[in-house]
Amino acid sequence: MRCKINGLACLIIVDLQNDFLSPEGAYARGKTISHEALLLPERLVPIAQEVKKHHGLVVASLFTLWPDAAGQPMISPHLLERRPFLKKGDFSPGTWGQANVPSIASVVDVTVSKVAYSAFFNTQLDWVLRKAEITTVVICGIVTNGGVASTVRDAHMRDYQTVVLSDGCATFTQTAHQAALTDMSSVAQVMTCEQFLEIL
Repeated sequence: MRCKINGLACLIIVDLQNDFLSPEGAYARGKTISHEALLLPERLVPIAQEVKKHHGLVVASLFTLWPDAAGQPMISPHLLERRPFLKKGDFSPGTWGQANVPSIASVVDVTVSKVAYSAFFNTQLDWVLRKAEITTVVICGIVTNGGVASTVRDAHMRDYQTVVLSDGCATFTQTAHQAALTDMSSVAQVMTCEQFLEIL
């Protein structure tokens, strides 16, 4: 793939959090783990470091289940149907479970808390990117056909040059992963981590 990164870039890391990836997290408790996702932090830390060397920004989105007045998580019905194991304290703001896994936390400049798939929906992400004069967003994380795909389309709608790291994303099946990458290629440049480093 041949392309050029225009202006300043931001690496957006979607949802690489303890409750999703850690053996002690909520999703491991619910036996809902993507083994490909477990490989992502080690693969993405060098990408984040290179972006920072080029004066870019590293932002991480944190999926968050805000507690209600009784302390119970406010979970969308469709999510609770798919993930009935989620309980009080999971993905709660400020907790270990909501936080980025440690290796990712070490390279992140800004975090935004999100309540839905897209890292742009009801967050301050767009404001941060505009203030930082970011023109290109490079999106990775989990899951390819959920949070990543939604963030990619929202970035495209906001006129950012949008890149997806094909081996910097993961979901629960390879079929779903490839289908999502094919779909996103209509609004973004899809490339491997190695290809991105070559053009950075």
